[in-house]
Amino acid sequence: MPQDAFTLRHIARELNEQLAGGKVNKIIQPSRDEVDILLYAGGKTRKLVLNTNASLARAVISDIPRAAPDVAPNFCMLLRKHLTGAQLVSVRQQGFERILAFAFDCAGEFTRARRVLYAEIMGKYSNLVLCEEGVILGALKVSSLQENFRRVLFPGVKYMPPEPQDKADPSDEAAVRERLSAFPGGDLAGFLFNNVAGLALPTCRLLAAQTGTERAEPFKERAGEAAKALCARIFSEETAPAVERANGEAKDFYAFFPAGERYPSVLAAADAYYTERETRKDFAEKKRKLESLLLSRKKKEEKKLALLLERERSCESMERDRVFGELITANIYAIPKGADGCEVVNYYDENAAAVRIPLDRQLSPAQNAQRYFKKYNKQKRTLAAVAPQMEEARADLDYTESMLSALARAENALDLTEMEEELRAAGLLPPLRKKGKAAPAVPFRTFVFGKFRVFAGRNNVQNDRLLREAAPDDVWLHTQKYHSAHVLIRTEGRKLPDEVLLAAAEICACFSDGKAGDKIPVDYCERRFVKKPPRSRAGFVTYTDFKTVLVTPKRHEKEEG
Repeated sequence: MPQDAFTLRHIARELNEQLAGGKVNKIIQPSRDEVDILLYAGGKTRKLVLNTNASLARAVISDIPRAAPDVAPNFCMLLRKHLTGAQLVSVRQQGFERILAFAFDCAGEFTRARRVLYAEIMGKYSNLVLCEEGVILGALKVSSLQENFRRVLFPGVKYMPPEPQDKADPSDEAAVRERLSAFPGGDLAGFLFNNVAGLALPTCRLLAAQTGTERAEPFKERAGEAAKALCARIFSEETAPAVERANGEAKDFYAFFPAGERYPSVLAAADAYYTERETRKDFAEKKRKLESLLLSRKKKEEKKLALLLERERSCESMERDRVFGELITANIYAIPKGADGCEVVNYYDENAAAVRIPLDRQLSPAQNAQRYFKKYNKQKRTLAAVAPQMEEARADLDYTESMLSALARAENALDLTEMEEELRAAGLLPPLRKKGKAAPAVPFRTFVFGKFRVFAGRNNVQNDRLLREAAPDDVWLHTQKYHSAHVLIRTEGRKLPDEVLLAAAEICACFSDGKAGDKIPVDYCERRFVKKPPRSRAGFVTYTDFKTVLVTPKRHEKEEG
C-alpha cells in the first residue's frame, strides 16, 4: 500500500529517533526517482532512502547497497552543495499529510542557514523539495506555472504544500464526528477512506476492525463515541509492525497489523517490504531486457541461417551440371551446331537411360559444355564457402538458445549476474566502465543427499566453472537433446548410491528445457570422460562412455541448500 499519513506518522517518529543529530556525509542519486543520504548518527553510518517512484514511494533506512551513477544528476549536485556536512535537526510529519520535513542546520565558514528537505510521499505525485526560509532552492520534479497553475515547484518561488482534500482532519475530533454522523451504514472502511484525510483503504479496514466500529449500521447518536475511538487509535503510539504475505510474497506492510510477519519497527517492516518488491521488479525488468536482447539475436541468426540454406539449395543442380558437361563433351561429334538440345545416353545412370540436355543455340557444343562446367564450378565454390558459414551459424544459434534456456530457468538476481558477464564477453552488452574489485563468484545451486553433495550450474559460465572444479571420478550429468544445467555429484571416491544418481538426474531434468515433460533422458558419466574443446563457447562440452536414465523432472526443494 502507499505510505499513508497514518503510517508516515510512525515512520517520522522512528526516523527522528534514529537520525536526529546525525551529520550528512554523502549524497547519491542511484536512479531518477531515488536519493540516498548517508548520515553518521548514533555512532554509525545510516542510509536514508527517499524514493519518489509511483509504486515504490517511501522514506526508510536501508542497508541495501546502490551504485552511484558516473555523473551525478542536477538535483543530487544541488543537495550536495547545500546539505553536505549539515546536521539533521529533526524529522517531522507536516500536519497529518503524507509529507515528511527533514530540517537541517547548515553551517558554512561564514554563513549559517536552516534548510528543510520535504519528502512528499504521494504515489505518482511524490517529490523531493529543498527549501530555505520557505523559498524553494530546487526540486526533484519541477513544475512551472504553465504546467500547474495551482502549485508551482520552481527555484525562487515560495513553497506551498499541496491543497488539502475535502476530508476531515483526524486531529479535529469534531470534524470527524460530523462526518461519522452522516454514515449511512454499509462499508465503513470505504466511508472512512472517502471522508477522513490521510488514510489509505487498507488502513481504514484495519482501523474499522480495531476500534470496534466495523458494524454496518448508521452511527447516529454513537458518532461522538466512534469519532473518539477512531482518533485515539490513529494518534496512538502503539504499533505492531508486520508484513502481510500471500503465497510467500510480500503483499503489504502495516504499522499496526494483528497478523503477518513481525518486525521490530515500522521502518524495518517498510524496508523489508519495499526491498523485496524492488528486488522482484528489478529482476523482472533485467530478465525482460536480456530476453529481448537474446530473442533479437536469435531472430538475426535464424535469418542468416535461412539465407545460407537458400544459397545451399541454389546449388542442388551442381552434380547434374557436371554430368551434362561431361556428356556433351563425350558426344560432341554427334551434336550439330545451333541445336537447342540433344538426347544422349547417360552412362552415369546404372540403367544407361537416355537424358535430354538443353543447349544454347548461339553457342557451339564445346561452349555449351564449358557453360555447364562453369556453372558446376561456381556452385562448388559456393558450397565450399557456405558449409563452414552454416556450421558457424548453427553453433551461434545453438549457443543463443542455450542462453535463452538458462535465462528461462533464472529465479533471482544471482542467476543473472554471470549471464550478464557472459553477454559482455560475447559483445552483446557494453563492457562495464568501472573496474573495481572482482565480484565474488556466484554459488552453484547446491543439494545435499546424505553424505553426497549435488551441484547444478545456473548458466553457461557456471557450467564451465563446475567442470573445472570437478574431480575425475565425480559424476557429471546432462539431459539428452535438451539444453540444461550441468549437474555434478561430488563422490569423493565413494560408491554412488542409485537413489542419489536418480535424484541428481531429476534435478538435471528440472533445470532443462524438458522440465514440463515426462521420461526425460539424462546422460551421465564420470568427469574424466567430459572434454571442453579448445576455443569452444561457454557451456559446450563433448563426452563419451556415458549411460542414460529416464526420469521425471523434480526440484528436490527440501534438499536444496
